[in-house]
Amino acid sequence: MQLDRRLFLAGSLAMSAAPLEAAPAETATGPVYAAVAMQLRAESVEPAPDRAAARAAMLAHIERVGAQILQAKIFIEQYGGSPLKLAVLPEYLFTSYPGRISIPDFADKAAIAPDGPEYDALGRVAQRLALFLAGNAYETDPHFPGLYFQTSFIVAPSGDVVLRYRRLNSMYAVTPHDLWDRYLDIYGIEGVFPVTDTEIGRLSAIASEEILYPEIARAHALRGAEVLMHCSSEIGSPMLTHKQIARRARAFENLAYVISANTAGIAGTAMPLASADGNSAIIDWKGNVLAESNSGETFTAFSDIDIGAVRRARRKPGMTNYLSRQRLELFAATYAGQVQPANSLLDNGQPVTPTRDHFRRVQDDVIARMVKSGLI
Repeated sequence: MQLDRRLFLAGSLAMSAAPLEAAPAETATGPVYAAVAMQLRAESVEPAPDRAAARAAMLAHIERVGAQILQAKIFIEQYGGSPLKLAVLPEYLFTSYPGRISIPDFADKAAIAPDGPEYDALGRVAQRLALFLAGNAYETDPHFPGLYFQTSFIVAPSGDVVLRYRRLNSMYAVTPHDLWDRYLDIYGIEGVFPVTDTEIGRLSAIASEEILYPEIARAHALRGAEVLMHCSSEIGSPMLTHKQIARRARAFENLAYVISANTAGIAGTAMPLASADGNSAIIDWKGNVLAESNSGETFTAFSDIDIGAVRRARRKPGMTNYLSRQRLELFAATYAGQVQPANSLLDNGQPVTPTRDHFRRVQDDVIARMVKSGLI
């Protein structure tokens, strides 16, 4: 039954791709606008003495970021001429990572509610600046009390949150896959791989190291995504890093833009400030880096986004139309084989609150099983 369900989900993912309306490639049109990957410093809430202080710091940070985006908007529109319609923020910008704080304690102190004041504040920024604002935060869910998900979100110029994507592959945090059966019952597969159709194109999100897993970007592209928002906090380098290589690959193999915003360091932790800094970038659908930042707080990773070009490329037959050349049935049975187990945090259908050591134990078990079966 489990195998059948996984095959069904794989089939439904392939079949539910949002098709573009039939039209010759040369007639496909779409908006052109400027987008920016804001490279900003993340602020840890760990030093905050209590929940109230942490929440106040987060709200103050949101206001500060709004002012920074405004200055970026003024410069970009004067420098390049195209209106700035999309700003992408780094991973966990307003809280930093949880560290060794217990999952329930971090959920209480720093994870934001889907209808919380932090989203209201982000909505006001998007409204004030008349743009789409993409970011990443830890978020609670009333269906799973005491837990949180790392959530990539998109706020529309109306101030409404129009997309929530919960990270699916994480080393030390709860994911929807850990609660898979119940999560699907509540949100369905559309809630696992959401794509929002907007006036600036079809948008989706990928969190942090998930850019290294091609299946996640492909799942979004098969549902119509044209621009992939990548919120990250990673080591920057003048040499090509794994994530830099992966961003380019995810772009050209899916014929999609990738907008990747990295932190400009993380303040409030014992880690050296600039350990996660630099290389925010915008990559076009051919895998070309259109703009890339050096280190420090900056908005220098900005560029025009041409959605019409993506649509024309996707509708044109040829060897480089990798998206249309997929033969997904070939891989369904292989992908149905289990590596990381689903439902590791469900007990008789009820969520279990784990310690952080749980995730390491699960990986140890997976590696042992792969060794025993001769896979590695």
